[in-house]
Order: sequence, then C-alpha cells, then structure tokens
Amino acid sequence: MEAVKREANYDEQSANAKGSTRAKELAVVPRGEIVIRGLHKVYETKKSQFEALKNIDLSIGTNEFVTIVGPSGCGKSTLLRIVAGLDELTDGSVTLDGDEVIGPGAERGMVFQGYTLFPWLTVRENIEYGPKLKGISTLERRAISNHFLKVIKLEAFASAYPKQLSGGMKQRVAIARALANRPKVLLMDEPFGALDAQTKLEMQEMLLEVWEKEKTTVLFITHDIDEAIFLSQRIVVMGAGPGRILKTFDVELPDKRTSEIRELPEFLALKRELGQLLKH
Repeated sequence: MEAVKREANYDEQSANAKGSTRAKELAVVPRGEIVIRGLHKVYETKKSQFEALKNIDLSIGTNEFVTIVGPSGCGKSTLLRIVAGLDELTDGSVTLDGDEVIGPGAERGMVFQGYTLFPWLTVRENIEYGPKLKGISTLERRAISNHFLKVIKLEAFASAYPKQLSGGMKQRVAIARALANRPKVLLMDEPFGALDAQTKLEMQEMLLEVWEKEKTTVLFITHDIDEAIFLSQRIVVMGAGPGRILKTFDVELPDKRTSEIRELPEFLALKRELGQLLKH
C-alpha cells in the first residue's frame, strides 16, 4: 500500500502540470530530450555526509531508449528519482527539452517495480486516472483508455480489478497508465524485476512494441545485463562509492529485437564486456 500511495502522490502532482491531454494528441510525437550536467547528490545527517552521486553528465535524445546498469548502491534509482522530480539534487542541473526539472510533471511518466495499481479501480479506471485528474471529459478518457488497452493487449480485461490479474498483466496496466498522460519521457525503475523468467521475456518484447508505437523517450533501470542489451539503444554503466558513470555503450544490434537476437555474437560479446566491467 505504501507503493500505491507513492504512485498516487506522483500522479496527483503530475496532474498539476500546465496544459491538458486530448485524445487527438495520441498522434503527436513528443520530444523528450533529457540533459544532465554536473549532477551531485549528497545526503546529510547530523553526524556525516553521504555522497550518492558525483559528476553525472548524461544526454538522452528524443525517442532514445537508454538503460542504466550498475551494482546495488551505485545511485541508479536515486538518479531516476531526480529526473522524475521526486528527489532534489545537491548541485548541477537536469533539463527536459531545455526546461529545468524542479518537481514532478505530467511530461514524465514513472513505472516502479512494485505493482502500484489502485486496487479499488478497474483496469480501465486505472488507465484513465491521470487524464481524469486533468479534467479530461469522459468521452475523451474512454478514447485514451481504448487506445492503450489495445496497445497492451488487455482489451478483454478492461473491467477486471488488479487482484484478478497476473504480475505481468499488472505491469502492462502500470505502463499504460503512465503513458495515458502522454509523457515525453517514460522512467522505469526495474519494472520487471519481480516477474518470473518467461513473463519477463514477454514483457521486454511488449515494451519494445509500445516504445516503437508511442515514440516516447525511455530511461530504464535494471540489474539484468541481458535485459539491458535486449531493450536498449545505449547502455550506461555506473559504479559505486560514490555513484558515477563508468562507461557508455552503443548497442549495435538490429532495430527489430526477437529472442533469437540473444544468440548473436555481438550480443554475447557485449554481455561479456559489461559483465567484466561490472565485476571489477
């Protein structure tokens, strides 16, 4: 329930962003360029300081799919929360399309690892939650939810409640709910980490289909090297103590990703290189 409350708080803050979403905007391609410069994050206690992030410089282009990997404690999720506007930076800057990020906003959708759907709402009502907060009409909200129910292939479950869904189905709805606000950026914090291996593979393929259709910039966090390579156009490797960027890798694989791609020499070579870097 704590995760649900956190998600509700994020959605409510996002709904205060200027502008309104309309069903006709489904055909509009957002920009979604993220620029992070000189970012530092220091946590202070009464007795000491903890430097969580140091000298983070990263640019993510429009409609780019970028994944961050790194050991536990390297600050991956902290960085994502700063981009989301859920945490404050100590120094540096984060901009989205040239505008400084100073708090949550509807132009940034967030998907957490936990199943943060509202259990008292149906699948359709969960998807329409953000647009409803914005004051969008019932007719327009229905057009939006119909679109995303089709995108995530859950049209038959529009009237179901979260307790009636599998884990993978719940995350499909969470992704659709985040996208229903028509964000420029989709921020994903290990969204498939709690799923079984087979469902995880299916969700990865589904996410790529959604990304290709919606033209949304994606910043994705994972511990899974295979997942990072399969999904990404670019991979950012972070180290700990303090959290910092060690190296970035362009993923030179075909745009169309299928399960067979995991057997390609290029995939396996990049997997070895990433594994060795993270090991040390």
